[in-house]
Amino acid sequence: MSTRTLRIAMNGVTGRMGYRQHLVRSILAIRDAGGLELPDGDRLQVEPVVVGRNAEKLADLAARHDIAEWSTDLDAVLADDTIDVYFDAQVTSERKKAILKALAAGRHVYTEKPLAETVEEGLEIVEAGHAAGTVNGVVHDKIYLPGLLKLKRLVDSGFFGKVLSVRGEFGYWVFEGDLIPAQRPSWNYRAADGGGMVLDMFCHWNYVFEHLFGRVDSVIAKAVTHIDRRWDEQGRPYAATADDAAYAIFEIGDVIVQMNSSWAVRVDRKELVEFQVDGTHGSAVAGLFGCRVQPRVTTPKPVWNPDLPTTEDFRAQWDEVPDNAEFSNGFRAQWEHYLRDVVTGTPHPYDFASAVRGLELVEAGLTSSAEGRRVALETRTRATAREGALR
Repeated sequence: MSTRTLRIAMNGVTGRMGYRQHLVRSILAIRDAGGLELPDGDRLQVEPVVVGRNAEKLADLAARHDIAEWSTDLDAVLADDTIDVYFDAQVTSERKKAILKALAAGRHVYTEKPLAETVEEGLEIVEAGHAAGTVNGVVHDKIYLPGLLKLKRLVDSGFFGKVLSVRGEFGYWVFEGDLIPAQRPSWNYRAADGGGMVLDMFCHWNYVFEHLFGRVDSVIAKAVTHIDRRWDEQGRPYAATADDAAYAIFEIGDVIVQMNSSWAVRVDRKELVEFQVDGTHGSAVAGLFGCRVQPRVTTPKPVWNPDLPTTEDFRAQWDEVPDNAEFSNGFRAQWEHYLRDVVTGTPHPYDFASAVRGLELVEAGLTSSAEGRRVALETRTRATAREGALR
């Protein structure tokens, strides 16, 4: 048995998500576990090289986590032929130019979403990825999490019969930053910096829906900015110019999906995101970790009577789906999948083209909101068509 090491340039991991989920809970966790076992029995070890703009933060991070190399010079890092993979967790507005540099240098690329700010920028990255001939991937973390893995199992087993509808609720109260510091970065609420609920979350909903139910055919959406004044990390007030909530109806064949997404809502559910799927033979409510079911044969028969208080405990009438497996952190699970694809030269299923399909849904959602109409997505998306033309 031999061990191979992949050197990974990680850009933007001094930020909250890049640091916690990608560096600490994924790459460092893999490193500290002795690497990954490959299909042939060999092992794959990882060696991060952290990249960013703030030398002081990078030096501190590297010292705390026993990381040998850090740099503020991305061009120099990408020019180093010992670097195998480039990872991007920067703000969205900085992503495209860095990814294009990495692809031009012949590096494999794995990146956070959104892939870019527009569909056209995303298609440019798709074409550059094809020209580079390396393995590319985009974070699709939610479908690797226990709740959605259980929900996928139910779909694949035919538990629902015919799926009729899906109702999704996502969000929580993000503090404005004056009385209590905000728990999300201020750039998320500035349109010029690539912020906004539609751009951020419709990319997620697209791959979740594709994975479970199929391609989205059309969307009706309303994007709004409920809170137009917030305070940044230095306590300074600023105008919130990006949408902080979006209310949408997606059509997927005969399936109707209603999805509410908001950073200006208080939570009254078990998880920060939940999807209720109703079918002819049963229903399920899935979050990122739990999944509860109510099959047809155990569905109660409530009767509407507004003159009497409801005595039934409806939530007690659902059964929890057991784990039946050990689940890893969703970000780490996809990292492991992606790294194995890099070593074997296998195209990663959640690639640049899949991310552009998410941007197409973003574009359709914003058009729907601005023009107050239903927007149909092309049956064959521009991302899929571009991939087909390049093959």
